[in-house]
Formats: sequence, structure tokens, C-alpha cells
Amino acid sequence: MNSRITALYETHQRLGARFVDFAGWQMPVQYTGVVEEHMAVRDDCGIFDVSHMGEIEVSGPGARSAVQSVITNDIERIGDGQCQYTLVCTEEGGVVDDCIVYRRSAESFLFCTNAINTYSVFVWLLEKLNGKADVIDRSGDYAQIAIQGPASLEVFKIAFGIDTGSIKPFRFIETGVAGVEAIVSRTGYTGEEGLEIYLDPRSAEAAWEALMAAGAGHGIKAVGLGARDTLRLEMGYPLYGYEIGDKLGPIEAGLKRFVALGKESFIGSKVLRARAASKPESVLVGIEMEGPGVPRTGYELFFDRPESTGAVGYVTSGTFSPVLKRGIAMAYVGSEFKEPGTRLEVKIRSRAVPCKVVGTPFYRRDKR
Repeated sequence: MNSRITALYETHQRLGARFVDFAGWQMPVQYTGVVEEHMAVRDDCGIFDVSHMGEIEVSGPGARSAVQSVITNDIERIGDGQCQYTLVCTEEGGVVDDCIVYRRSAESFLFCTNAINTYSVFVWLLEKLNGKADVIDRSGDYAQIAIQGPASLEVFKIAFGIDTGSIKPFRFIETGVAGVEAIVSRTGYTGEEGLEIYLDPRSAEAAWEALMAAGAGHGIKAVGLGARDTLRLEMGYPLYGYEIGDKLGPIEAGLKRFVALGKESFIGSKVLRARAASKPESVLVGIEMEGPGVPRTGYELFFDRPESTGAVGYVTSGTFSPVLKRGIAMAYVGSEFKEPGTRLEVKIRSRAVPCKVVGTPFYRRDKR
């Protein structure tokens, strides 16, 4: 089966992007290099094509209660024009997907899903909300462009004449961008100031070019999936299929704050309440290398004690941090090894390399 392409595919080709197949899409993994693109976002401004993400609309008179029944967070905590991070879970407490839900009104919500899960979330919502609300896959109606970094809001203002400085994080507006109505939200996956723009795919190239031109004096760079991953790892953000999944739920992944255990019953609530009340066998932690090497997915962790036998955990995601200049990872370890400062060893090929458990995020702008 051929991979899908976004409305900006030819733009990426002109920029010399290197492509990879990701979740059935041909996506740019890098343009000039992962580290250079990563640092552009940390220092100045980066622009991303994230049109592979999915958008699913839940609407109708019963939409608010319907959405409340299928998400872990509490939709009543936000008002119109706000959005929230949440998870959609199975009855067994596994994760169908983690999403951003946009509340346009009490009768209109938009789920932004991971590309790999768009269809499964759509089918899940159709099944669970049958007769309670209308569920429509709107993914084909939107391209999505993210602009992230300290200069991003200024670049957006130069490009479109819209001042988004007064929009608080996890708020959004619906306004004209590149000649079409768009959703512009103060959200992102990098830990920096930034915006995500949802607009008609036919206007995506015009919006991209306007942002690139406006950012010319602000160090703007096109950023691929490679740096998107290193940026999210420095923030300790989970990725579906690595830190969370159908067997890895929100409690053990450290996402309890996004599970409204006190609200009325929702799908998976019984299991999640029980897990929250008990000690999990393993938990997700940050790992920082103390020796040379980069921890990669699946590498085993050992407790550095002579009498210790057997692995005490494994790496879910790892990389070399361009800011910290050392290897970092997210990993599941036994609960007894979760405290920051605990010294472990990661097996990199045949070498046992020292590392330690640390809190996340690994990167904080105010401490840089």
C-alpha cells in the first residue's frame, strides 16, 4: 500500500527533506540535520508539518456528556475556546490514544489524534457513542502546521497580523489565516512557546510560505520528525506505542493528573481507580546517562549492585539530548527503583554503562 502525502509534500521536496514512512505517511524526518533543527526551536523558531495527525469531530446536543464518558480528563474543567490533554482508554485501562480535545461549544468538540491511531479512535468513538452524538472523521478537512520556539508568536504576528500573545496556553481562537478560517491554538509538543494551526489543506502552502518569510529574520527553520522526537523527549512527553499503549496505562506512565478519578464513571474508570489506589509493579521514569552512549528503545536496565540479578527495567524511548549534551531516556523500572538519584546501568550492546534516575522534564528553559 502506498504511503499518503500531506498538502506540503512538494514544499518539503523543494527544501531538500529526507523522508520516512511514518504511520502510513511520507513525512520529512529532517532537512538540514536533527541537532540544528532541534536547536532552532530551543533558541529561535521552528516550523513543522504535522498534517498526518487526525481530527475527529464529536457534535450534537449530547456531545458534552458523550465526550465526558470516553475521556479520562474532565471536560467540565474547560470552557468554550479551551482545549485539554486527555486519554481515551479501554475498559481494561489500556490506552486507545492520547489526544488534545478542543471545546468549540457544548455541542461541538474536536479530537486531535496521533496519526497511527486516527482510524482506531474513530471506530472506538463510533462504537461507544452510538446514538449519543455524531462522530465524523474530519482529518481530510485539515492540514496542520506547528510553529514553535521563543520567536514563534512574533513570527505568526508578522505573517498574518494577528497578535496571539494574549491567548493563554491551551486556549484557541478561530480566525482567518492565509485567506481561510483556521483554528489557532497555544499548544505544542516541544515545551516552548508556540502555536498549532489547523486550516484547509489547499491553503497550507500559502500559510507555510508566509511563516517562512516572516521568520527569515528570526532564525526560522523547517523541522522534521527527528527533531520533533528529541524535543518531546527532553520534555519527558509520552509517545503512543512507546510510553503508553494498550498494555501501558496512564497511572503507571505518570499521567495520573490527566485522569479525573473523582468524576462520574467513564470508560476504564473502575480499573484506573483500582490502579491509582495500589502500588504499581513498574513506573515510568527519566534516565540520564553518566557514561558515554545513547540509550535506545528496548535496552535493559540493571541495578548496580553485585548481588543483583536480572533486569529491573527497560528503555521505552531514548536519544542524545542536544541541549544537555548527554544521553537521556524514558524507561519503565520496578517501583523500588523509581526515586531520583537511584543509580542503574543500561546495557548498550555488550557494555554496562552507568546512568541514574532523574525527574522529568529533562529540559527546563528557566534553568538553561
